[in-house]
Amino acid sequence: MSSHAYVTVNVFTDVRFGGNPLAVFPDAAGLTDAQMQTLAREFNYSETTFVLPPADPRHTARVRIFTPTTELPFAGHPNVGTGYVLASRATALPEHFTFEEGSGLVRVHILKGADGRPNGARVSAPHSLSIGTAVPTETAAACASLESEDIATMAHEPLVASVGFPFVIAEVTSIAALSRAIPDVAAFRRAVHAIDALAGQLNLLLYVRVDGDATRLRARVFAPLAGVLEDPATGSASAALAALLTSLAPGDNVDLAYDIFQGEELGRPSRLLATARKTPEGPVLATVAGTCVGVMRGHVEV
Repeated sequence: MSSHAYVTVNVFTDVRFGGNPLAVFPDAAGLTDAQMQTLAREFNYSETTFVLPPADPRHTARVRIFTPTTELPFAGHPNVGTGYVLASRATALPEHFTFEEGSGLVRVHILKGADGRPNGARVSAPHSLSIGTAVPTETAAACASLESEDIATMAHEPLVASVGFPFVIAEVTSIAALSRAIPDVAAFRRAVHAIDALAGQLNLLLYVRVDGDATRLRARVFAPLAGVLEDPATGSASAALAALLTSLAPGDNVDLAYDIFQGEELGRPSRLLATARKTPEGPVLATVAGTCVGVMRGHVEV
């Protein structure tokens, strides 16, 4: 057997036991794919990350991200948390890291507290906004055990949006509707079988504007087909949401910042700070940032 060190952190929070928990294996060399998946299932967090030597020495590391059931090409909270963990272990604090991931290169900027020590990170999404298929309102509602009338469609209909990992994004009419939402796993399965463009996966982001403010949002994310019934804080979804809303904002030169709150219903309040920018010449680009708190460390023998 070999022994591998791990660290756990709470991401998108400055309070211990809030935010979204993440397990990080800072030196995963020697672990097989099957062992990584087994360890992710054992921790049973939304994601677990494994840090490996980069293919290109100009980059910081290769980072692999696993849910309890599958590997992901990109995700926000694992990159924020992994960046924080590696920065906390560094003898010389860097300004940023570059991670090699399934979706491409991911730039992670290290955030510092008043004491000069790392306290979080800001992740630049690996891709510009892409908008995919529309999803019937009744389908999105059914997946969340809501009525079609609970889905707001004035700004946009439910649709697939991605900046590295796809989400079906739907606005709901009220905080009450958001709070009532319950993932219906059977409805998720029916949807992926009925809509070929979903390619067998459906991760649903619901959001509502707080007091009508288009940049202050509450959100929930359901991904039961990926082994995550509900996620306490989802950076990749928040970045995609920021990019989508910015793309819809009036004007050709728009730079917006979003305050997104998630996890209240799970007792893990989280705050995600997302930005997005569009220009007449180029695509919509997004970032997501947040603070982190260390929780546990130990070793696992495999």
